[in-house]
Amino acid sequence: MTDRLALALPSKGRLMDNCLETLAKAGFVVSKVGSARDYRGAVQGRSDIEIHFVSASEIAQLLRQGDVHLGVTGEDLMREATVEVDHRVDFAGKLGFGHADVVVAVPACWLDVRNLADLEPMAMRFRRQHGRRIRVATKYLNLTRHYFARAGVISYRIVESLGATEGAPAAGMAELIVDITSTGATLRANGLKVLTDGVLLKSEANLIKSKSAKWTPELDAVSDGIIRGLVRVGARVA
Repeated sequence: MTDRLALALPSKGRLMDNCLETLAKAGFVVSKVGSARDYRGAVQGRSDIEIHFVSASEIAQLLRQGDVHLGVTGEDLMREATVEVDHRVDFAGKLGFGHADVVVAVPACWLDVRNLADLEPMAMRFRRQHGRRIRVATKYLNLTRHYFARAGVISYRIVESLGATEGAPAAGMAELIVDITSTGATLRANGLKVLTDGVLLKSEANLIKSKSAKWTPELDAVSDGIIRGLVRVGARVA
């Protein structure tokens, strides 16, 4: 890491587009350096900031490790990637885009399972009948374990899913899922329903500050300037 502030931004998709648009409104016009495939960028008129374009999940890892000072990624990815996350990073501002909920969804035909309190008794019955635990398909291993433990749900095992999680029950790979959803339409199309108390996290894109990075008073000042600019255009600071 150099003496410039390292800012990691999403490398593709709507999240990148929204991020660049919001930063530009805040006075930080970002462009890629070199070819269109290059993963480096620069802020117009700011030699004290270097831009790294990486995937949203990688940004969470870089922030956790202190390899960048600031990053924009989903709160869900940051909390999944980091144990005791509030000791490792500061959620400096909610940016107003990238909204999605991490939810527990079960087959809609499970009429007697409406909330988490119903899940453990059903899981115990399932184990007696089938000789195995119910399976939960998810990529949110840490969030799921923490949320289920708080709710007293223990009779399950996780099946790690890296894509198309909503199709896991229909494919016979799992009995229920923990996944991210924006509207719930995809869940409903796959015959699933969200438990009444099954929202683990209401996530959106955040500007996140690493506590593990090497900070100087000068870099703190640059960071504060970026945060103030984003607040002016609607970011919500915790």
